[in-house]
Amino acid sequence: MTSASTSTSTSANANAGAILIRPLAGADVPAAAGVLRRGAEAFILHESAPQDAADFLAQHGEDGIRAALAAGMAYHAALVDGQLAGFIGIRERSHVYHLFVDERWQRRGIARRLWECARAAALAPGHAGVFTVNSSNHAVPLYEALGFVRSAPMQVARVRYNPMRLDAALTRAVGGVAEVGAVVPDASLADAALPHARAGLAVSAAALVDPA
Repeated sequence: MTSASTSTSTSANANAGAILIRPLAGADVPAAAGVLRRGAEAFILHESAPQDAADFLAQHGEDGIRAALAAGMAYHAALVDGQLAGFIGIRERSHVYHLFVDERWQRRGIARRLWECARAAALAPGHAGVFTVNSSNHAVPLYEALGFVRSAPMQVARVRYNPMRLDAALTRAVGGVAEVGAVVPDASLADAALPHARAGLAVSAAALVDPA
């Protein structure tokens, strides 16, 4: 299992270069904010009113990420050949708050690797194995592939989002694709989990963010 203080380095496919997953550092925040902004503008905010989109970007910019880090939210970054390719933030060891992969690094399994690292860091004795996420519309296929299920209809706030939940015990019981402890082969989620949703996963790997 990977802890929050442990870095993991692993090889991606032949075209992806070396991937390093490690805790997000303060120096990474400007690059992470850029990844978030590009992903949100490309895949999420077209569904929002202009003022709502502006407010969302203001809340989730550099200052917002720094505030979340200072509040103790657990962030991990994915670096490819030294460049920040994506990041994930988990609130209270159970809620996926941010997950973005820059568009140029999509279809390489990076979102899946970030999730596995963050999940492993969150799990500890006594953890119920339950995780939640408020998924953008584009990200729903990705989270379904990871074992999350919708827990409520789509909600409309500053952005549109879909409350989803993963229960590790339930996933094991039904033999879901994201059974806790299972390892998807070293490929993109589109190749490994949902061949019929290939195009959608290219988007969803880059576009998940909590609306709050």
